[in-house]
Amino acid sequence: MSNETPIQYGKVTATYFWDDGSGINGDTGAPAGGEPMQKGLFSSPSWPLGTEGYVVYEGKKAEFFIGDRGPGVPSHDCDVLLDMDGKTFAELTGETWDDTNYTVSGGNGHLYGVEYYITEWGDGNGTEGAPHPFQQPENKCEDAVSPIPEEVLNEESEEEKKEEAEKKEQEKAEKAEAEKKEEAEKKEAEEQAAAEGSDDSEGSDDSGVSAQTAANDLSGVQLTGAGDGVLGGTGLLALAIIPAILIALFFAWNRRPAGAHAGAEDEGRGLTAQSSGRHSLGSLFDRLRGRG
Repeated sequence: MSNETPIQYGKVTATYFWDDGSGINGDTGAPAGGEPMQKGLFSSPSWPLGTEGYVVYEGKKAEFFIGDRGPGVPSHDCDVLLDMDGKTFAELTGETWDDTNYTVSGGNGHLYGVEYYITEWGDGNGTEGAPHPFQQPENKCEDAVSPIPEEVLNEESEEEKKEEAEKKEQEKAEKAEAEKKEEAEKKEAEEQAAAEGSDDSEGSDDSGVSAQTAANDLSGVQLTGAGDGVLGGTGLLALAIIPAILIALFFAWNRRPAGAHAGAEDEGRGLTAQSSGRHSLGSLFDRLRGRG
């Protein structure tokens, strides 16, 4: 049903019906509009099928759409110009609907002064504007149309303003949520970039330390090898070779015979004589230094 601002208003006398093809209580067959009989389906002698709106009776409101043609003869002389479905009729009058006999309790079959509001014209067969009796298009019931009440227009305007305000609030909330999400994503990206930059910085420091250490080691070697002093490159090489030469000389020296005068009688004491005949390592050092 449409809830838009009314485009036509008026007051009419209404009755009720329920046509579903059952034949009960004067049923004339299924509705002409093609929709099955249901609550909210009203009948008009002239308005286009599919027309939407609502009615108000004694403060009670009910929505409707035009789905059938009628009433027939009761509409002549612009008498009854609207036929409600029985269930809606019962609700507006505070009565009950009998599904067996298709009747409304209380025995009242007519409602006078029912206010109707058209909110949208249908695209089916029929005529817009003031209703006319069934099959009497030349007889316009102009008295069934009145200016739309100002309070209704103001009410509709206030409702529209309220809906517009709610829409703006929703858009504002959605925008704030989107900005919040964007800010969070931006912050996360900045934190990630900062973390990656920190990792790169730490790697650079390690490389720097390693390079500095290597440089220091190289400097140490250069310092050790530089100059002509005792710790010079030549001196270090000499210090490495001298012990090997001394050891070789020591063993060569000790292999020499103890003396040519050693006889056979001394063979039993050969080891002792040989041992006594060997020079000590100290003597060798003295000889090398020019004191032997």
